Amino acid sequence: MSDARARGGWLIPCSLLLAMLLMILPMPAGADALRPQWVALMTLYWCLTVPERYGVFSAFAAGLALDVISGSLFGQHALGLSVIAYAAVELHQRVRIFPLWQQALFAVMLLLVERLINLWVLGATGQPMPSLVYWAPTCLSLLLWPWLSVIMNDIGRRVGLI
Repeated sequence: MSDARARGGWLIPCSLLLAMLLMILPMPAGADALRPQWVALMTLYWCLTVPERYGVFSAFAAGLALDVISGSLFGQHALGLSVIAYAAVELHQRVRIFPLWQQALFAVMLLLVERLINLWVLGATGQPMPSLVYWAPTCLSLLLWPWLSVIMNDIGRRVGLI
């Protein structure tokens, strides 16, 4: 591994930590349901950008950490994140050549899969079904994907990770 890539190794854990902090950051009552899927977005970004360094097992670990800090059912987010990480790692070579708007469509499809898995877990555990506002974070994440991708690409190039 080159020295520049070793120096940039801190970027992945720091970005995931920031995403988890954004997931638990207090928000007003009405805006809390509109919180973007920050950890899922970061997972998709890293799986598409450096799949050799961040993959299914890393996504599973990030999901378990998200389960712990959010107080959800243990393994709920881990299952969803590992499924979308697998799809992203398998398709990363195809998706990376797409323009940014097509990458955003790919990302929103995987984010919908993650939300569907979480919805399935909620139903399987007998919890009440959420309202249609449940799908709003995916729409907001679609709008955030191009910005996140451009910013993280710039930071990754500056530290030598990408």
